[in-house]
Order: sequence, then C-alpha cells, then structure tokens
Amino acid sequence: MDVFGVFYYLCRKFKMSKLHIFNPEHDIALAANLSNFTAPHAGRQLRNDLGFLPALWANDDDVVMIDNISYAERQWLRLRQRLRVLGLDARCYCEHPKFDIRQSPSIINQTTEVDPWGWDKAIHREMVRIGFPVEHLPSEDYLDVVRQLSHRRTSALLLPQLRLNGTVGESFECSDIQNVNKLQSIFGSIILKAPWSSSGRGLRFVNSPLTEAKENQHLVGWLRNMFQLQGSVMVEPIYNKVEDFGMEFSVDSSGRVKFLGLSLFHTVNGAYVGNILATETKKREYINKFISLDLLDDVKQRIESSIRLDGYAGPFGIDMMIVASDKGFLLHPCVEINLRRTMGHVALCMQPSDDDIVRVMRIEYSDRYQLKIKKL
Repeated sequence: MDVFGVFYYLCRKFKMSKLHIFNPEHDIALAANLSNFTAPHAGRQLRNDLGFLPALWANDDDVVMIDNISYAERQWLRLRQRLRVLGLDARCYCEHPKFDIRQSPSIINQTTEVDPWGWDKAIHREMVRIGFPVEHLPSEDYLDVVRQLSHRRTSALLLPQLRLNGTVGESFECSDIQNVNKLQSIFGSIILKAPWSSSGRGLRFVNSPLTEAKENQHLVGWLRNMFQLQGSVMVEPIYNKVEDFGMEFSVDSSGRVKFLGLSLFHTVNGAYVGNILATETKKREYINKFISLDLLDDVKQRIESSIRLDGYAGPFGIDMMIVASDKGFLLHPCVEINLRRTMGHVALCMQPSDDDIVRVMRIEYSDRYQLKIKKL
C-alpha cells in the first residue's frame, strides 16, 4: 500500500472531513495528461452549473467546492424539494452541506482529504495551487496508476475473466492500420476506440478496409493521430445492441470491491440521455426480461471477487449491454470500465424505496446545465 493508500485508509477510519469536487472534465484531462490543462467551455460550464452534486454523497462535516455559493445553494434546495415531492430516498445526503468557492484559502483549514469526481494531473495541480498540503494529496505514482488503469485496455483485459456462458464480447489493441484491417476482414463491422476519451467520444465506425481512398482519408488520418498521441486504438466487433446498463462499485485501499447497485440508462434513438431512478428490484426485473438474474449475479460476484485494480481506491463503474444474437439475448459484461464516479453513482443517491416510483434523471441545457427528474 502506498502513502496515499495509507492516508485514504486513515481518513476513512477516523472520519476526517473531505473536500468534494465535481470535475466532469476528468476524462478529457486524462487524455491530455497535462497539469496545466484548460477544459473545453462545455466542461467548465457543466462543472460550474452542477458543482453542488457532491452534496448528495458528502457527510455533514465535509465541504463541496463550487464556483458560486448562492447559486449552488439555490440549486441544492431546488433538488431537495423535488426529491421530497417525488418521495425519493433522502438517506444518502446531508441536510445542510457546506459550500465553499474555488481558490478559497478557508478550504484548507476545513478539510484533510480531497475527493474529486476523478483523479488526474489537472485537479491535483489545482489543489496544489490553492495551497492544499501535498502530503494530503495522491502521489504522482498514484496518478499514473489511475491513468494507466483508465486506458481502455483495462476493459479488454477484464473481459475474458467475465466471459461466462450466456455472454459475448471481444476487444483488441492495435498500433497499426494493417492489424485494424485484419480485424475488419474478420468481423466486417468494427468500432475503433481511442484509449482515453470522454464518454461517447473518441469512437469511429468502420465497415470496409481502410485505404488511402479519398472517402476514408479522414478516418485514416484520425487513426494515425491516435497512434501518435496515444500509442494505439482499441478495436471491437459491432454488436446488435438492445440495451445499455451498468454496475456501480467502490474499492477500498486493500482491494476489497463492493457492489453498490445497478445503473439503467435512458436512451433516445440509442443515445444516452439519462439514468433511470428505480429500486434494485425494479431494475433487476427489467434486466430479467433479457437475461437470467443468475447470470447477472454471477458476473457481479466475479467482479467483486477477482477484479484487481493495482492500488486504485474509490468508486468505479462498469458499462455493460444486452446483445441480440441468433442464440437469443446475450450479456456483454464489460464494454467500458470507468475509474471515477459516474452518473450511475449519482442516480443511486436518489434511489426510490418504493417499487412503484420510477423516474428518469437527466441533465438538460438551456442557458445553463440543470439536473432534471421527470416521469418516463
């Protein structure tokens, strides 16, 4: 266990106050791998508008770092009132969270541990700039562990361990166009994934051999850029997807993995738009329309008992999908693994206790990003 692991354990044991940060630009920061990183405008606005979200999992003595205290307090009150009206579970969050602005020196005196959405060089540097003691922050080695484990090859390495009867899924790492073309000739339709990219980005679809022909020069150019910047791409067959969902977990500093709950995605025309808020019973009933609950539980148990994350401690999520085939419905048990909090973790903080309550949690944008809870 490294120094940060020991500190993480002691903070848990003695319940030291934490500083919570919503940094949704984390995936892009991982790809850039820069300490002096400036997030795109959309990422900065998302962080500004929804910075209060960690109040959902913060304890009473913790602090949530935001950009505008009065705005965060109004949005938190609005969300609390909405949750109360809908009868959604209020056990996961404190009544009156402490909000403090970014760059505030008082943050250092109130907290002894930093708990961001995800760890990367950029958020580490931000903490150093405001004067947070380096000994209370993860080491550079730990940041490297997080980044390397966040490479999509981690999903490819985990996948064979989860390939039980009733499952499907293959993933390959390629560092040249020849191997990409070889896999395309085998599978016909493939998807290319950048090793590090934000959700839904860094993906390209290929249905024919890649050549210098004019019609796919942009794709060849993208590939070569990925090889130069990130060293490789991940290549996977394209499956006949029926449903997306996920499992949310946490892992402690000793490597013990804990299942937190299922995450059902709400999609429109196949694109993610939100998360379903429902009891575990209702979510399991829905998944059971396609695959057996025994298979679902076997995959969960295998993740809890056999996954090794080489020193990472914190929340993580594994995206999965239901695939239609000539053998019926199959489970793809590891499409992606995210070593950070996910919107699925957020949804679990608002999980109903009544099986009759089913809602959808969405992030919508007009002049600002807002968290909305609506009927399906």
